[in-house]
Amino acid sequence: MISLDDPRKFRTLAGQAHQVAMNMLRPISRKYDLAEHTYPQELDMLAAMIDGLAESGASEGAGAAGVRRDETPAESDGVKNGANLASVMSIAEMCWGDVGLLLSMPRQGLGNSAIASVADQEQHERFDGVWAGMAITEPGTGSDSANIKTTAVLDGDEYVLNGEKIYVTAGDRADHIVVWATLDRSLGRAAIKSFVVKKGTPGMRVDRLEHKLGIRASDTATIIFENCRVPKENLLGSPEVDPKQGFAGAMATFDNTRPLVASMAVGCAKAALDLTRDLLEQAGVVVDYDRPAAAQSAAAATLLRLEADWEGARLLMLQAAWMADNRQPNSLEASMAKAKAGRVGSDVTLSCVELAGTLGYSEAELLEKWSRDSKILDIFEGTQQIQQLIVARRVLGLTSAELK
Repeated sequence: MISLDDPRKFRTLAGQAHQVAMNMLRPISRKYDLAEHTYPQELDMLAAMIDGLAESGASEGAGAAGVRRDETPAESDGVKNGANLASVMSIAEMCWGDVGLLLSMPRQGLGNSAIASVADQEQHERFDGVWAGMAITEPGTGSDSANIKTTAVLDGDEYVLNGEKIYVTAGDRADHIVVWATLDRSLGRAAIKSFVVKKGTPGMRVDRLEHKLGIRASDTATIIFENCRVPKENLLGSPEVDPKQGFAGAMATFDNTRPLVASMAVGCAKAALDLTRDLLEQAGVVVDYDRPAAAQSAAAATLLRLEADWEGARLLMLQAAWMADNRQPNSLEASMAKAKAGRVGSDVTLSCVELAGTLGYSEAELLEKWSRDSKILDIFEGTQQIQQLIVARRVLGLTSAELK
């Protein structure tokens, strides 16, 4: 029998994350939205708290435990609610406070997910505690990660990286960057590997910071690599190019990060729904959950529809994370969760702006900010259209060459 209740052992963690969001993130949300590129010093204390939770085993942060394709659960292990599920639940609560501030948390970068998913045991230990941004997107590649042009050429005991990466979240603040590069473009996507590059490495420079529509508390950078020499031990996982494995290392990373991005959208949308419900009640519009939507006002009926859509996104997010904890292949479910939550996030936040009228459109409330923040969650880590394409390939059993 399936249970839709939150796992009991994670309820305290989720409750603590909600308290942090309400009492620490929400009060400074507008401040750092207006002060773009200013580092939120308040996050240093929060990062220390999260480190303490991780050390106690209560949570492993935004990177979770990773989706490792080389492991299968023992039959005796039974069903496991683990770090991936804990992460999406806590991240959703934190993003109820502020998405941009969550993305600015030290040592919680998306690059940490790549390390968790692909690194070997020695690399896990060596990179433990780093703050890693992730550099994938390049000018002209868009969502086609398989068309990466940044090169990595082995020269003795080092790889020499050359290329340009754009839209790197936490690219200026993180102390390490996970860079996706190709060992040999003629070998296609199988030759794409990820490298951990320490900030300050000669040949690596932050070229500029982007001014953005939303998540303005988070820095987004363009990074240039010019003959940047990286120890060969910093190539994550195996350096072997296996055409049969293809894009497996990269996809393992996405299988881990897409549920996390879905959880950000779920949290942001929940914030908008909660505030809109309160504003409607103040205006005399009470949502009655015991009556059909058709028997209520148009505003109440709209809110009920939005909440139902949100619940679907949340359940898909939980399913993808649960499958990762139980070492089940979750590529389809991760893309479904990302596609659904990304669309729902934008739909819910914009609809809430409309329902709240002038209050929604002004800076008197955070609704307009959440509508700006949520849009990126439908774009990065693979756009809505890319997710739908991946889902279609998985459902129909077609390759990327057969269905473009």
